[in-house]
Amino acid sequence: MARKSWMYSVLEAVQYEMRQDKNMLWLFELTPPVSANPGKPVINLETEFTRNRVLNTGIDENWMASAVLGAGLAGSKAVTYIPYQGNCMCFQVIQNHAGKLRHMTGGRASMPIVFILEMTGQTPGFAGQHSDYEIDTYYAHIPGVKTVVPSTPYDAKGMMVSALRDPDPVVYLYPAGLRELMEEVPDEQYTVPLGKAAVRQVGRDITIVGSGGGMPEILDAAEKLKGQGMSVEVIDLRSIKPMDTETLVNSVRKTRRLLAVDQGYYTLSPGAEVVARVAENVTGARFKRVAFPDAPPPASPEMFLWMRPNADHIVAAAKKLVG
Repeated sequence: MARKSWMYSVLEAVQYEMRQDKNMLWLFELTPPVSANPGKPVINLETEFTRNRVLNTGIDENWMASAVLGAGLAGSKAVTYIPYQGNCMCFQVIQNHAGKLRHMTGGRASMPIVFILEMTGQTPGFAGQHSDYEIDTYYAHIPGVKTVVPSTPYDAKGMMVSALRDPDPVVYLYPAGLRELMEEVPDEQYTVPLGKAAVRQVGRDITIVGSGGGMPEILDAAEKLKGQGMSVEVIDLRSIKPMDTETLVNSVRKTRRLLAVDQGYYTLSPGAEVVARVAENVTGARFKRVAFPDAPPPASPEMFLWMRPNADHIVAAAKKLVG
């Protein structure tokens, strides 16, 4: 194994699948599918598979999503990478078509397509129009679409393989704040199941749940709480829909306390769903949520970092819940 970045791990998974399937396509705008990694060959999908299969579409996110949808309906695996907040421009295609066509055809229309949508919401200084915080809630609300958000390079590769082999369309959220994160990732192809959460740390006093770009802050907070004598169980959702209710419930039955942490807006964020599912199955537990306020992200990096759920906010909320 070698240490690999988040994007290198994703492209490595896609490269293998494209070598196996001569009809598989990659569509992109602005950001070519190229990644370098120390000690590893440079991955350049456009050079290897040519522009017949790796298409630079120009800046038209709605067209990109529609083209991938059409490729899936024609029987081809296809991936599109949509950076920044352009992903909101493809929402209508995913919501009104990708999420429904397999059901409307009685399962005859297989949809092995993946929408990689970059979440720039954790990036200070982008201002509201370019960092409308997180978009996981929007896409998780669509029936017929699976929504995942890996937080590690290992999961990024394994979940991409699973997404490409899944008959349902998958919205694969890429937290931009994790771009430089690196860890040991196998060279061979492997899968990480969609719909299964990961217990990142075992504890007995409180369960803290989050996903994506929020995980580094949660793990930092858990370490600080450990230094103060608190035993924290940390759960990384990995998949917003389907959500792993069983793992959440089993953890809170043990700890009796749940802190849901969201990088998205407070109202109707995935953390609200986490609390609701656990509350339906665990009686007598205590709950609390931490999320970004219901306000547009400011341009000022200092104010932005003060508003986002950081480790200090998580520590304070956990101490109130346990105390």
